[in-house]
Amino acid sequence: MKPEYQAVIQQAYREFLQGRDVKPRGGQKQMIADIAKSFAAIEEDDEGRRQGNNHLLAIEAGTGTGKTLAYLLATLPLAQARKKRLVISTATVALQEQLLYRDLPDLKKLTSLDFNFALAKGRGRYLCTSQLAKVAASLRETAQEDDNPTLNLFEKELLSNTPVARDEELLTQLLDDFASGRWSGDRDSLEEKLPQELWDRLTTDHQRCSNRRCPHFAAACPFYNARRELEQADVIVANHDLVLADLALGGGVILPAPEQSYYVFDEAHHLPDKAINHFAASFRFNTSLKWLNLLKKSQKDLLQALVASPAATRSLNQLFVPLEDLIRDLGSLYTQLRDQTSFQEGYNRSAPVHRWPQGQLPEGMKAFAEQLQTYFASLSRHLESLVNQLREAQDPEKNTSLDSDIAAEWQPLLALLHGRALAAHQLWSLCALEDEEGRPPLARWLLLHRLNEGDEDLELAASPVTAAGDLAYRLWSRCFGSTLTSATLTALGRFDRLKQRAGLAEATPCKAYPSPFDYPRLGVLEVPSAACDPSQQETHTQAILDYIETELNHPQAAALVLFSSRRQMNEVFDTLAAPLKRVTLTQDHLSKKRLIEKHRERIDGKKPSILFGLASLAEGIDLPGRYLTHVVIVRLPFSTPDDPVEATLAEWIESTGGNPFMQITVPDASIRLVQACGRLIRKEDDEGRITLLDRRILTKRYGSQLLNSLPPFTRQLSR
Repeated sequence: MKPEYQAVIQQAYREFLQGRDVKPRGGQKQMIADIAKSFAAIEEDDEGRRQGNNHLLAIEAGTGTGKTLAYLLATLPLAQARKKRLVISTATVALQEQLLYRDLPDLKKLTSLDFNFALAKGRGRYLCTSQLAKVAASLRETAQEDDNPTLNLFEKELLSNTPVARDEELLTQLLDDFASGRWSGDRDSLEEKLPQELWDRLTTDHQRCSNRRCPHFAAACPFYNARRELEQADVIVANHDLVLADLALGGGVILPAPEQSYYVFDEAHHLPDKAINHFAASFRFNTSLKWLNLLKKSQKDLLQALVASPAATRSLNQLFVPLEDLIRDLGSLYTQLRDQTSFQEGYNRSAPVHRWPQGQLPEGMKAFAEQLQTYFASLSRHLESLVNQLREAQDPEKNTSLDSDIAAEWQPLLALLHGRALAAHQLWSLCALEDEEGRPPLARWLLLHRLNEGDEDLELAASPVTAAGDLAYRLWSRCFGSTLTSATLTALGRFDRLKQRAGLAEATPCKAYPSPFDYPRLGVLEVPSAACDPSQQETHTQAILDYIETELNHPQAAALVLFSSRRQMNEVFDTLAAPLKRVTLTQDHLSKKRLIEKHRERIDGKKPSILFGLASLAEGIDLPGRYLTHVVIVRLPFSTPDDPVEATLAEWIESTGGNPFMQITVPDASIRLVQACGRLIRKEDDEGRITLLDRRILTKRYGSQLLNSLPPFTRQLSR
């Protein structure tokens, strides 16, 4: 490392420690050194492009290490010196807020480092000023419904354009707040949570946005105003979903180009699952048939509206050949699937599912998929051509035969339909795709949605079972440098599972720094005699009730009870005695944020409080000291057996001679178990108890592996 880099980092570290009046931590110092050496060793050519493949590093840093400060200090000076941008990606809003409102401001205030930072969010988190103008016209009753019945019909069917009285009140207030400057147009800054259906009327996406052609682009667009701030930022805080969305668009569209970016993926254990979800696709038959039929029905009115443009008329006429074929084949396939497919209920699902073993579709259905892929590709091309013509007509520098006002009126709708056609094409492409020999197959399954008044819809879904290839190709091969970090990157003490799931090369350096906390002194891990095998459902539920009654029924209770099943959580809550029920808060009754706030309020008021939660409360919440002194884990956090993606992967591993339970289920459970235990000790002086009510950790062969992966609490195991 160049001496000048080292000097800047060391000085900033001294300044920060002095400003906070804290002592250096061993693991933190080592983490700073390792990241700085790794990134400084990256070579680049004369044009600033990375050379070589020594640009990745994975670090597991136990709770209390101070990893946020470590990666900021180690990366920011190097990124600035090399004229690169630092993108910090998280999995949770809580960590984003910590970075934005505490860590980055403190680093800027307490050290001599000179930098700017900003939060990057997707377009869907911001108000669209054009959409707002339409809503304003609608509320003033100036929308010309009679003059354009076709467009109004589309808006009613696809855009939920009929507000109820309460919605009108909210929209009127938002209009006033935005016009007066009291609201910036950022959804996350609203004090009152808006229903998603209402927010959909106020925002847009990249398909419908007219970008520079929009009259509000220069000054009144909240999204592009935020984008301009990003352009000046040295540090950009984002989330995994936004990074993946940017990569799917080619990279450098929403965020800086990967080739010009250092990435830090905090909470990196979430990245593989986020990527799998991002590259999955789904398609609802009846919902799609509705908009396809509506488009077909509206041919005459569309042609009349766009008659001034021969090119638009040509594109519209070309639309209806694939439309006819799509409507016919989708209707036929729907009937066939509904008649020939049996659905199974799942305890962790909202809809019954039929999964094809190893994702292999029936031969006849695969032929349908190939044909539908072709039809949707044709439909997408024609709609894209139309949207481009309408955007061009709104450009004052272009001379087109189409009136700009008419183009502006129709472009959002046709862009929306184009987006739906693209999504449908992605799904049918995945269904038509031949699985590569020797590689894991795609998972493919069908969901049955039972709607109001006896109606039904079928949803076809397809997903990769691993995102390793996509991450390696789209991200790791392109980025200038990246650190993956979390308190839980290893599974059963090894990095193998991370490398496999995240697509990291075998030679990727991996480091682990233990927590500085004195776990044997601070906490106890117990498996009480009441613990039993959860497969005995009634006995297990009763054991949970008995334990809560005897151990949590006291005035100082500050407990978190973690369930793997929503049904069991609600059953336990419903069966609680009235005094315990009054002090218990469940995740089904309140939002996560309000749940934590109410719990803190009770503890501050010296009242007992018990939280009932599911997996999302097993990580990402910070309840230090007296706010949480007892964590109860009712069962080992194995993944649900009815998840189509995991079931398909398990089948493939088994077909290759592997053991999916030991290769996937147990390692993944160890990560979740460590995360759940990590809720207890958040600071050096925290104390408490962790109770596991699942006896399998003592009786099964894998139990010792799970126990050995946990922090070294004092153990009280009733065998």
